[in-house]
Amino acid sequence: MASPALPQDARQNNDVDNHNATTSEARPSSKGEETTNPPRTEGDASTGILSLLPADSVTDHVLKIGTQELAYTATAGTLSLFGQDGARSAKIFYTAYVARNRQPGRPLTFVFNGGPGAASAYLHLGLVGPRILDFGPNGQDGTSPTLVDNPDSWLEFTDLVLIDPVGTGWSRGASDNVASNFYGVNQDAESIAKAVALYVNHNESMASPKYLLGESYGGFRAAKVASALKDGQGILVSGIIMLSPLIEGQLLFGASQYPLGAALQLPSLAAAEMERRNAFSPKAIREAEQFAMTDYLVTLAGPEPSGNKARDFYARISQLTGIPEAVVSRTRGFLADTYVKHSKGDEFEVVSPYDASFAVSDPYPESDADRSNDPILDGFTRAYGAAFASYARNELGFRTEMTYTLLAKDVNDRWEWGRRGPNGGTRAQASATGDIRDLLSVTPSFRVLVAQGYSDAITPYGISKYVIDHLPSSLAAGRVGLKLYRGGHMFYTRPSSRHDLTADARAFFSGQIGKVQGE
Repeated sequence: MASPALPQDARQNNDVDNHNATTSEARPSSKGEETTNPPRTEGDASTGILSLLPADSVTDHVLKIGTQELAYTATAGTLSLFGQDGARSAKIFYTAYVARNRQPGRPLTFVFNGGPGAASAYLHLGLVGPRILDFGPNGQDGTSPTLVDNPDSWLEFTDLVLIDPVGTGWSRGASDNVASNFYGVNQDAESIAKAVALYVNHNESMASPKYLLGESYGGFRAAKVASALKDGQGILVSGIIMLSPLIEGQLLFGASQYPLGAALQLPSLAAAEMERRNAFSPKAIREAEQFAMTDYLVTLAGPEPSGNKARDFYARISQLTGIPEAVVSRTRGFLADTYVKHSKGDEFEVVSPYDASFAVSDPYPESDADRSNDPILDGFTRAYGAAFASYARNELGFRTEMTYTLLAKDVNDRWEWGRRGPNGGTRAQASATGDIRDLLSVTPSFRVLVAQGYSDAITPYGISKYVIDHLPSSLAAGRVGLKLYRGGHMFYTRPSSRHDLTADARAFFSGQIGKVQGE
């Protein structure tokens, strides 16, 4: 199963192309190049892996949104990065969508997913792009998905540039050794910042308000890239949108040991149980939040309860989450990963950390340990990879024999969470709060929107709420918002939640942060 320690955990995906009809002809275009700073540069773009990447493809399209038609130009191509020795160190694949009748002041949003090791196909074909992947009537069939026009595309109110970090999608280092120099928090942020700067400078977009959108680790990345843009490129972004983000590693990775981490996880598990019982209500969610941050937190922080107090306490947790009381008692109320195998009682089903309301038959019912693939990450959402490869070839005209890597396990395994060396950082030390505070402080117009699904158990919304609640009001008031939606980590796979998020994003881009603040 995918480890909840790494949102959108990296797993290698060997996708193949499907066939869709080509909608327009491709024509080549030029691109910008800039120097990046990995110490080793090996390989040659004319003979190595980078030679498989074709010239940029530019195509014209029309998106129908309701009764309106939006004409836009799509560019599928690469941005080259160079080392200090002048050799090309990497090519970063990107897809840009620009409205042909764009007006001055129209925003420009750079989009990436997380992992680390995830390509942008999730947000591309799942949320913001002009085309979206339809998973069938129940929204969960990845065997024969279809591409349709996206009625909720963010292209309606912002131009888009979707970026795949090195090692994901079709972005590659010149060699394996060179690629490893991009696999770390700071290196990654700096390379993405340089790619953003390249695009901005070579497309005369400096005057456009610039935003960053990232999901999961990509939310963490958005804060780091915003800082890197400011410090290294002299570019100030107007705001970031963090979807289901990792913000504070010490809160996310402490649910199995520390009372606060467990308390911030509990409301998401309660929301999932409400969804399974078709009993979801905002009032019940608020009651679960109140219990989590009072009786639950205090009891976990104290000595083990006994007698009637213990029975009442464990019964309340069981009622909220659906986990049998005997299991809750055995773990002293710390649920951590216990919910995966036990949320459906004795029904021999497992639930997904990516949406704890989503259950499938347990492939290993005889084992008390969870050994299964994740029902969502390894289930229907895998189709995003093959679908994007087909879409890029047949509709965007970007034809390559290189495998499109949706989730790269190698990138994830080699990721550096802190400084290099024997005392390097860990994922539990990962923190974006300082970046958010600094950006709010030095850029008065900078704003943040955090969007999350209620039943996301891999990056529970309680953590984001806690972080936002503890920002200085002098920085956050009217500038930082949290919005919650039905669904899990990738809540946008639900059409209603995707529609609601798009409406809130439209308000955010227009400066109406007050209308989406709080929950």
